[in-house]
Amino acid sequence: MQSRIQQNTIGAAFARSARKNASCMALTFNQRQWRYDDLNRSVNRVANHLLAKGLKPGDRLAVYGKNSDAYVIAWLAASRAGLVHVPINFALSSEELSYILGQSGASGLLSDKSLADTVNAACLSHHLTLSGTLHAEENTDLDVLQIALATGDDEEPEVELDSQSLAQLLYTSGTTAAPKAAMMTHQALLAEYMACMVTLEIKSSEPMLAALPLYHSAQMHVFLMPALLLGAPVHLREAPTPDDCLAQIQHHGIASFFAPPTVWIGLLRHPDFDTHDLSHLKKAYYGASIMPVPVLDELRQRIPGVGLYNCYGQSEIAPLPRY
Repeated sequence: MQSRIQQNTIGAAFARSARKNASCMALTFNQRQWRYDDLNRSVNRVANHLLAKGLKPGDRLAVYGKNSDAYVIAWLAASRAGLVHVPINFALSSEELSYILGQSGASGLLSDKSLADTVNAACLSHHLTLSGTLHAEENTDLDVLQIALATGDDEEPEVELDSQSLAQLLYTSGTTAAPKAAMMTHQALLAEYMACMVTLEIKSSEPMLAALPLYHSAQMHVFLMPALLLGAPVHLREAPTPDDCLAQIQHHGIASFFAPPTVWIGLLRHPDFDTHDLSHLKKAYYGASIMPVPVLDELRQRIPGVGLYNCYGQSEIAPLPRY
């Protein structure tokens, strides 16, 4: 039963999807597979753990890591615990990371173990209530994946939230000045998800490949979240390498995939492109830069029947799709 103290929020919306699609595949990453009910329970475990470790609703939780199932769980757990998620580009330097930790007022930080040197240098001048990892191989005091897979309190946390509660601080690119945080509420993001579901024709029956960085609004909020709220299976990868993407599209019968033009060009130029069965790919989404018309023509020719969707927008108001 949905908690009455969390209505019209991202956590509540995902809980509804999990109940409706409990036994369906929600997310795969490497060799791990998560069905909707299992993923939802794991989200609750991590949310309860974060609160038990001293974070409280409204606190900023920074996340600094590459794509993984743990990254998705950390985001959903933060939103359900009433924390404000702060995604950070994993390619930033320690100085840039330190700036965002300070500017956002972060109380907690979750990061990849492989980025420990950068994290340690960035945290020298910051006092954090909580610091943990996303998916470390060894036992740690706070590791998202270990908590998600363990037995523990998997009941929804009793946290008072509404649609106007802040869900995420989404930092701008900082090309003309220091990055600034766009304040995204639960209501704003849910409205975006609905618009993307309709305009991009995202379907629960169509497997999606997600390989672009989740710290960016496009992959997380235009594609992955609308798909999860509809009950679609999402196949998550760490990076969009051409050989892996082609193999995933063929093996999983991928129906939709988002990538910037450079990635689509990389796929087309791969020597094994024509040896892969891409017949299930019906929706090719692109954005971030201008797509050359000859590339669009080539995609239509080499993937018969594919639909091409151009997406554009900005951090402050969310990407606006069109085709």
